[in-house]
Amino acid sequence: MNPRVYSRRNGSTSSVACATVFFLIVGLTLTAIMAHVVGTMVMSADAIDDVRATRAVEAAVSSLKSRISAITSDNSVWDDAYAASVGADPVGWAYENWAKTSTDYPLYDGVVVADQSGNPYSSYLKGEKFDAVFMFGTTLQHQIDKATQGGTKPVVEFLATNGRIFLVSTNAIQPFASSAGLPGRHHVLSFIKELTPAVLDAEAQQHNLDGLRLTQAAETGQLKVNITNTAGGVVGTLIWHAQHPGQELYRAVRPYIYLAIAILIVFLMAVLVCGGLEAKRLKALAAVAQREAAQDSLTGLFNRTGLMQQVGTLQNLRENDGLLTLHLIDLDGFKAVNDAWGHAVGDELIKQVGQALAALSPAIECAARFGGDEFALLQRGAMTSKIDEVVLDIFRVPFSVSGRTVEVGASIGTATATATVEPLEILRQADIALYRAKEDGKGRVVHYDLLLDVERERVSLLEADLREAIVKGDITPVFQPLVSAADGTMQGVEALARWNGANGRISPEIFIPLAEKAGLIDALGRLMLSSSIAHAKRWPSLYLSVNVSPLQLCSPDFPLVVLTILDKESFDPHRLTLEITEGVLMSNPDQARRSIESLKRVGVRFALDDFGSGYASIGALRTFGFDRVKIDRSLVIALEEEQNGEDVLKATVLLATALNIPVTAEGIENTAQADILRAAGCDQFQGYLMGRPMLACDIDEELSNTNCPHSRVVHEENSGTGEYGLAVA
Repeated sequence: MNPRVYSRRNGSTSSVACATVFFLIVGLTLTAIMAHVVGTMVMSADAIDDVRATRAVEAAVSSLKSRISAITSDNSVWDDAYAASVGADPVGWAYENWAKTSTDYPLYDGVVVADQSGNPYSSYLKGEKFDAVFMFGTTLQHQIDKATQGGTKPVVEFLATNGRIFLVSTNAIQPFASSAGLPGRHHVLSFIKELTPAVLDAEAQQHNLDGLRLTQAAETGQLKVNITNTAGGVVGTLIWHAQHPGQELYRAVRPYIYLAIAILIVFLMAVLVCGGLEAKRLKALAAVAQREAAQDSLTGLFNRTGLMQQVGTLQNLRENDGLLTLHLIDLDGFKAVNDAWGHAVGDELIKQVGQALAALSPAIECAARFGGDEFALLQRGAMTSKIDEVVLDIFRVPFSVSGRTVEVGASIGTATATATVEPLEILRQADIALYRAKEDGKGRVVHYDLLLDVERERVSLLEADLREAIVKGDITPVFQPLVSAADGTMQGVEALARWNGANGRISPEIFIPLAEKAGLIDALGRLMLSSSIAHAKRWPSLYLSVNVSPLQLCSPDFPLVVLTILDKESFDPHRLTLEITEGVLMSNPDQARRSIESLKRVGVRFALDDFGSGYASIGALRTFGFDRVKIDRSLVIALEEEQNGEDVLKATVLLATALNIPVTAEGIENTAQADILRAAGCDQFQGYLMGRPMLACDIDEELSNTNCPHSRVVHEENSGTGEYGLAVA
């Protein structure tokens, strides 16, 4: 035989022998453990049953005491018994009702009735008279004396005499109506129950006890429970046989234990035979599972885990210092595709996008899908804008999915790093760049640089400051007059949010969008509405106009928030106008309509802000029932900057007036604009020409200086651009 073949076979034999010895040791160990477990179970079962039996005996004793106590209470707290005890013949009554029945009554064997001084005058045991004091001695006398004081709870005591043990329950005889505490001493009723073998047998049968009997001292090999009196003295001992259920159980299952050991030996032998084959199968399955764990099931591309592994692999190659570029791609408009055509079309679109990205360029090391509509491309080397342009070109052509033409766009964030940067950090950098690309308007490519992290940190700190400012109430309202276009009298004010931070004033154009993104817009809205109304209560001749964020209006809780603040401040809902923009009518028209209708029912008015800058239709104006529209400031500015600006403005105003909706023009800075707007049909003005945003105290002063609630508020014309204020309710 070839020595090498022999050596291999000998090595295999040695391996099998070692495995056999190992599994035999394991088998013997398991057998020993099994024997130990069985022995422990047997002893534990016996111990548990002993505890059960002991508790059962204690429960039986407690039950005897409870039963005799209950029958004593029923017979002693009894109007008839009390009347008889203080009547002409208490002895006869006691005999007829208690003593006579003691002959064979199951609940008691004897009865002792004593007068107020504790002297027994009726004592019967099993229907026969007996001397209770002689039989039980001073212990019973003390128990009777204690009970003469009254009270509803019987005194229950174990008494031993002449080798017999009795359970005695004593209570004062008293009327039911005065059982809570009748003054003076009472006649006393005592019931006696002897612990006879018959009584103990009944308890033993009820509680599954073997050989329960009474003795004066414990016996070896027996379980016991001492019977004690209230002073703690032992008056007797109950003993019974332990049943040893654990040993009986072991005898029943012993053949099966031997059979289990035999099966274990056979199993060990089968393991030796099948182990090798199973190991090979599991190794193959592990390889498949490893591939699947790194692969997206829908597209067949790498998933996030697989991509991170590929990044690590490229970095370990150290080619060009492990320099690589990660491109994160997020589809723009994919949710609309799912909503319009369903998930089946969406999944097919994802597959087509994945195929296109995988075949994009030889420079791409691999493509991946992170889930949803987010993809990634891993490029070896430095970033090149050509790759991102090719990616964008893919989405400039519509996709054909199941006979449908589907258009989606893409936003791209990229990050370039060497092998010294951790894969997750590269992913984070690309993700920040992608977020900025989508923020900048989608369909864009943004490459990561440190300024993005700086900006993110700045926004994070600003968000924390905003959260704190809302809690402290540091964001306050200012008010800009709304005046009549006909005579210039002030009709109302619009509340505008202002925040003077630690480093100076922060524009509403910054902190309002931040509040919406950070989930703080509801808290900010409640603060502004509440504080604005608190000031406006002082101006009963003016109505208050407050802007509403689209996120608030689309919240189901928004009407309740507004009504709660109105009720708390006792503010007339008819004086409140909430301004909303056209966009909310498109984003969630159903919820917006429900909120508007709910508040209009109590008198709150609604104005459509920035009218003419968006896409509000005549149908929307009619459906939502606006009480007023506000001409967008851009139309006012266009009066001087565009040749046809006046025509556009007049047409916009004419549309609103044709629907009988009053029109407010905002952003008016000179009299020429005011004249044109007045002639066009606007009945209300707002702007620097009429008054700058001012503090509440300034409004107080304006109203007090005129001696008239409708004063003309016209400030000096400012030729600069109007201040843009944004407030929320």
